[in-house]
Amino acid sequence: MNASDAPQIDAPFLLGMMRLHEREELHAPERLADWIEARLDQGLDWFDHADIYGDRRAETLFGDALRARPSLAARVKIVTKASIVTPGRDPSSYGVKHYDSSPAYLNAAIDAALTRLGVARLDHFLLHRPDPLMDVEATAGALDDAIDAGKLGAVGVSNFLPEQWRRLQGAMRHRLTCHQLQLSLAHPEPLFDGLFDALTRDGLRPLAWSPLGGGVVFEDVLGECLSRLSPQFETSAAGLALAWLRALPGSPVPVIGTLRGERIEELKDGAKLTLERSTWYALLEEARSERVA
Repeated sequence: MNASDAPQIDAPFLLGMMRLHEREELHAPERLADWIEARLDQGLDWFDHADIYGDRRAETLFGDALRARPSLAARVKIVTKASIVTPGRDPSSYGVKHYDSSPAYLNAAIDAALTRLGVARLDHFLLHRPDPLMDVEATAGALDDAIDAGKLGAVGVSNFLPEQWRRLQGAMRHRLTCHQLQLSLAHPEPLFDGLFDALTRDGLRPLAWSPLGGGVVFEDVLGECLSRLSPQFETSAAGLALAWLRALPGSPVPVIGTLRGERIEELKDGAKLTLERSTWYALLEEARSERVA
């Protein structure tokens, strides 16, 4: 499979499910099904999961909603991640958080995610963290086989360094398609340490987690700047911060964390915004608290 054959993420942002287990009002399957359908009606069909979100609870809740309303399963597109073993799930006597990229673990994780989510295929499956103990040929073979079997539409990585994903890519038959990394006005470092250049050079689609810096972008001088400029663009401060991200080469896709319908609609409206170069750099200066050299 070429990268062009993989499911294309064409939404203005991914809807992050990391906090789903905390929203009790959405735990009833029919209520969550209503919420999912409302997002689909907005043209937002990509949902970002991971098996550690709520200790697998987020995937289970989402799957329960799809089972309650089967017509939704064919309309949603799923990104999920695995390879992190939490202390409570460590079978050893150590109870230590660790990473597991072994074929046995990944095969079980993929099958379990499919079951929890109630879908026939995971559109994108990401290795959540790099594993120093990875047997790259074995891991690559397992991921290739899962694509061939129709369980995965595509494979990507999250939080990897360039040589880490290149080592994996070198052993795979299928192309890695995306990289989920921390990137925002509050965390622009990947633009200056070579990470962002490396992933775009290698053809990986950037998926930006914590695109609003967990709210940090709304604080201090940067927050004041976003609040001051956003009315000029008929958007919110958050919409302006996401527009700054989307202006980058490779069209990074933010992974937003809010589950509030009105907030999602606000961010969707802001997705139409295109920034001029001078505005982009003015925001960067405020974010870094230093002038462009």
